[in-house]
Amino acid sequence: MSMNVKKNDTVVVLSGKDKGKKGKVLSVDPESRKVIVEGINVASRHQKPRKQGEEGGIIKKETPIYSSKVMTVCPKCDKATRVAHKIVDGKKVRVCKHCGAEI
Repeated sequence: MSMNVKKNDTVVVLSGKDKGKKGKVLSVDPESRKVIVEGINVASRHQKPRKQGEEGGIIKKETPIYSSKVMTVCPKCDKATRVAHKIVDGKKVRVCKHCGAEI
């Protein structure tokens, strides 16, 4: 199953507690259709030190968010955009719906 959001894309959150925030996609899980975005959907996790010298305490960690709740941001026009596909030189490329720039 293909998704329009790829790793290292800049995305904007469309709904939820982090609505309107921008961030970089750290990882994508196409099977569950979820993405992990830097600084978005952060949860606190209580962690015990496991090894000697390791720090314990409360650790902030990004948790997955559904890919349908984020939208790719065009690097050229800096707008949230749907992704179009065009064939350029025999290769399928992602294109911005607003300005036509390659994403």
